[in-house]
Amino acid sequence: MSTASALAIGLRTNLTGIDWLIMLVYFAFVLGIGFLLKRHMRTSTDFFLAGRALPAWVCGLAFISANLGAQEVIGMGASGAKYGIATSQFYWIGAIPAMVFVGLFMMPFYYGSKARSVPEYLKLRYDEKTRAWNAGSFAIMTVFSSGISMYAMAKLIQVLHIFDGLFLHFGLPLGWIFHFSIFLSAVIVLGYISLGGLTSAIYNEVLQFFLIVAGFMPLVWIGLKNVGGWHGIQRALGPAYTHSWRGMAHASTNPLGTQWYALVFGLGFVLSFGYWCTDFLVIQSAMAAESHLAARRVPLIAAIPKMFFPFLVILPGLIAISVPTVSQRMMGQAKTAPTSAAARGSVASGASSALVGRGLVPVKIDPVNGRVLTDNKGKPLLDYDLATPNMLLHFFPTGMLGLGLTALLASFMSGMAGNVTAFNTVWTYDIYQSYIHKHGSDAHYLWMGRMAMIGGVALSIGAAYFVTSFNNIMDALQLVFSFVNAPLLATFLLGMFWKRTTGHGAFLGLLSGTCAAALHTGLTLPADVSGVGIHGGWIAVLHVYPSTMAQTFWTAIWAFCVCLAMTVGLSLMTKPRDEKELVGLVYSLTPKPAEGHLLWYQRPASLAILVLAMVVVLNLVFL
Repeated sequence: MSTASALAIGLRTNLTGIDWLIMLVYFAFVLGIGFLLKRHMRTSTDFFLAGRALPAWVCGLAFISANLGAQEVIGMGASGAKYGIATSQFYWIGAIPAMVFVGLFMMPFYYGSKARSVPEYLKLRYDEKTRAWNAGSFAIMTVFSSGISMYAMAKLIQVLHIFDGLFLHFGLPLGWIFHFSIFLSAVIVLGYISLGGLTSAIYNEVLQFFLIVAGFMPLVWIGLKNVGGWHGIQRALGPAYTHSWRGMAHASTNPLGTQWYALVFGLGFVLSFGYWCTDFLVIQSAMAAESHLAARRVPLIAAIPKMFFPFLVILPGLIAISVPTVSQRMMGQAKTAPTSAAARGSVASGASSALVGRGLVPVKIDPVNGRVLTDNKGKPLLDYDLATPNMLLHFFPTGMLGLGLTALLASFMSGMAGNVTAFNTVWTYDIYQSYIHKHGSDAHYLWMGRMAMIGGVALSIGAAYFVTSFNNIMDALQLVFSFVNAPLLATFLLGMFWKRTTGHGAFLGLLSGTCAAALHTGLTLPADVSGVGIHGGWIAVLHVYPSTMAQTFWTAIWAFCVCLAMTVGLSLMTKPRDEKELVGLVYSLTPKPAEGHLLWYQRPASLAILVLAMVVVLNLVFL
């Protein structure tokens, strides 16, 4: 047995026929959707943009579900266990205001310009080089995001020991299960996306939404009942973990390791608006809507269920860390010994002390070499990514366990599918068609889109191994966002609201912002990591942040500010475009669409007021 399997938390996975049947039905369903939609994929618009013919409520659920992949379900549960209820601010100030802004201001530009992607909008507003830079950086980001989903799914399958019997039967090392699971998930996603394109991804995202709600509502209810409700969590963890704003005056007084102004500006503005306003992964769902007005309503409709998702995805992490610590005995050690001397040494040295986790959260094990991971002080790291999966194993009976695991698998598949479809759209339209093969037929670009999926999945597999050193996949994801989305936000805001912004200023500003993010990361290091490397400090360690998330917030702030300053300065030094060319691309030069005779809940402005009022109430309740 590999050390990763041997050191897994001491909870047996008793999957019965009912559990397996639920999971198999889901996989058959998603592949069936792809086969049914294949005959409708006649043009590249059908494949990449779902024909722009879907109703607003379908696109709204897809809009929220595109962000509801493994990073959300596993990552937010992990962040809840690591940082407490303050993680809810990733929704209440880190998503909802930005989603309102997208609906009111951004969608008229995206949908009205008929741009097929976010980089294409940048070409229309600025120039070709700005589009090229964003297309390349976005493609890299989607690869990393898809890889994170692959990693999370493979890790879950490994922890559940689903394939242990099969591998033992054929005499294969159990350490290979992690690698096998990554390739298995890649093949399944590649299968149904290559058949049905974006439409297949959107309908599967809607299915995933309902699966997660059905699977996680009873998990939260059972978990709260076992720990004594919210008051039980407060008694077990203390006020630092159970208040969203208190303790934000100083970084040392809250688990998030950051002050309120860094939270508001870094998360609530830069990372939040940078993601929701510029990330084509979510924007493409709204662009598939049937009309201009429907596209504006999509993010506003999505914001209503979004603000309540902390109770489904964050609370499991808090509950997992609140329950009495489960003994982490080495599962199956008497039956199978570690396969290598290094693994045996790691088990021997860690068996007595390193296997002490907290609640249902075990220590962090490197899935590749099987060693216990430690921070820079030699203390074993906790594997927060296992908080939610172990909640399912600990509390769910037969049948319910199958439903809960299917919800997790659905989130992984959806996260991979959404990123892969975004990748192949940007690759085909913004890179391949623009710079490699400009005059191909529509059928040729449809073929290239399918080929791009294969390349995107292959790159995602490499990215899955890159994130193995993070003990919270949300930390890894937000770090990538700070490099890509944070500077892009400054470029978008200036381009939308300041007609003087030029293409030269936008391009060099984006380049400077990304370099600023790299420089800041290279000169700083979080306290909760094992040493310099991908977490930072590769140039020199001038400052140590209390947590990885705190470092990420400030990386995003620096990237945004540098991009903003450089873009403004260079735009003032270069010649702007003629105003006639910017109609439909700049807010002050764009005619406002008439809404006609609509009921109040059909008007974007009315929906926006309702959403913001609800999120203010939630913040006051959990102050």
